[in-house]
Amino acid sequence: MRVMVIIKATSDSEAGKMPSTELLTAMGKFNEELVKAGVMLAGEGLHPSSRGKRVRFSGANRTVIDGPFAETKELIAGFWLWQVKSMEEAVEWVRRCPNPMEGESEIEIRRVFDAADFGEEFTPELREQEDRLRAEIEQQANRPK
Repeated sequence: MRVMVIIKATSDSEAGKMPSTELLTAMGKFNEELVKAGVMLAGEGLHPSSRGKRVRFSGANRTVIDGPFAETKELIAGFWLWQVKSMEEAVEWVRRCPNPMEGESEIEIRRVFDAADFGEEFTPELREQEDRLRAEIEQQANRPK
């Protein structure tokens, strides 16, 4: 199963405070362990919400809202995408993770939907389209840059 591991933002991350060399080193080591174990599919840190945008949908209308966004506890500072056998395995990996922020921080783990989770509404035609798009994404990722 795939899970998204979400590093919650803090007032420091929202202020753009960069991690220390020690934390970057510890996270690099942890990421190496994830890769060697075949767990890590992707992972990135995010700029503060002050550099972001939101698009609010209301029927056919779209409204663009500039950051920063007020509720730090609702924001994310980074993420991993992991392939694990179970939610328990994901929790065990997070328990081994260095604290991603100075002081208190929080990491959320959410399961990623698989095609089978959508039931019969996900028709064979939609499944074929999904498979084709995933193959195209993989080809694009493997092209020389």
